[in-house]
Order: sequence, then C-alpha cells, then structure tokens
Amino acid sequence: MIRFLLLLALCAAPASASPVATSRTIAEADGSRTLVAAVAVDAPIAEVWNAISTPEGWQSWAVPLARPVAREPDMLETSYDPAAPAGDPGTIRQLFVARIPGRLLAFRTVKAPQGFPDFDTYSKVVNVFELEPRGDNATFVRLSAHPYPDDESGRRLIAFFERGNRASLDMLRRRFAEGPTDWSKEKLSK
Repeated sequence: MIRFLLLLALCAAPASASPVATSRTIAEADGSRTLVAAVAVDAPIAEVWNAISTPEGWQSWAVPLARPVAREPDMLETSYDPAAPAGDPGTIRQLFVARIPGRLLAFRTVKAPQGFPDFDTYSKVVNVFELEPRGDNATFVRLSAHPYPDDESGRRLIAFFERGNRASLDMLRRRFAEGPTDWSKEKLSK
C-alpha cells in the first residue's frame, strides 16, 4: 500500500486545467499537528458527498475495492487489491465517527495493511472531510487530519500523508473531470 500511495502521489498530475490539491501543516497550541489538504471539484455537492460517503463512491476514485463490514454499519473496508477477501491482512478499515450529510464526514482508520509503519500513532488520528458548495456545480473539499504528535512517528506520518492526501484529493478531482477511475488500467502496487 505504501508503494502505491507514493506512486499515486508522483503520478497524480492534473489532467485538466483545474487546480491541484494543496496541503499545509498547522502547529496547534498543545504541540500536536493538523494536516490539511484541499481541492476544488467541478461537481455538485451531492455527487461529491456520494463519492466520499459510500462504498460505490470510494471505488469511483479512491480504491478498486470498498465494501461495508458485516454487522458494523459505520465501517468501510477497502483494498488496493480488487480480489482481497474480507478481513484480508492487506485491507484497510475506516470507522465513520461523525457525519452531517452533504457537509462533513469524519473517520478513523482502525485497521491498516499488515506492516503499515507507525499504526499505533495513526490509529488515533481522526480524518475529516468538509464540503462547501461553490455555486451549483462546484464543491470545495477540505480533508483535515488531527492529532499528529510532534514526535518521530508523527513527523513520518505527516510526511507520508501530506503527499498521499494531496494525491487522493487530486484523484477525487479527476474522478469528476474525467469520470470514474478505471482500475483495470491503473498500476496498483501491493
């Protein structure tokens, strides 16, 4: 997964004239860090909400496999391997902890692929998608992640996700500029 995200970050050049995603890190008063990535998407807010809040939506831009987890209504399991069985060591599980439909979606990663570095630290980070309408056919998307501690593991994770979150938001932007991702044409690294 790490190799895929790094490749994605390097290859996610914009395909249209739309601006690419930006990111910044904010030092908080308590010493922790917040990572913020943002992008403008040429799509109505309802369509962007569907893309970030449903398994089918995630498959249209983020991963080739996304499915609900049995008996866990607020959990999504994803994988970069479209054939991964449920619970596979390479899958990722996101627990949705808050949602305001059409406006905000917060989640924590509760399972990372086997061997993901610094997961003990990352499992405490909450990611928040915020959507703001920009006219009838445009949406501003902000992805904030907090708290990253100001220590070695926090700095490694910020460096990794600064590129990865920007690349992910560029994939979301491209999904609406070019259509859903055709995963059969993507080179995925496991």
